[in-house]
Amino acid sequence: MARDAAPLSYVTLQEQRCVLGWFRGWAAAQRERFLQDLVAKAVPGKVCSLLDQLGAMQVKDRLPSIFECQLRLWSQWFESWSEEERNGFLGSLEETEPSFTARFYNEVAGTAGRD
Repeated sequence: MARDAAPLSYVTLQEQRCVLGWFRGWAAAQRERFLQDLVAKAVPGKVCSLLDQLGAMQVKDRLPSIFECQLRLWSQWFESWSEEERNGFLGSLEETEPSFTARFYNEVAGTAGRD
């Protein structure tokens, strides 16, 4: 994939590789939850994120799962990436998981016109 964009920093590149590695190991339900979080990040204010809802509940009767920890790290990293880096991540995800990325773009398109 030819890009004129500036190269990613080493740290960002490692974060993105880490998320893609996790993604490959996630079950279908985990990928679905990630998809909803990704859509919520792409169109904030138009989608109520499941993770936001769960975070607001403040349930502390059990330790978080490894998957929940991965999503927390993903969110922290994503927030620190520039728009260009975020787009680069989507490009990498599209190269490895084109059907998932197509679903993401369809979900984002489905939010058009919502307030």
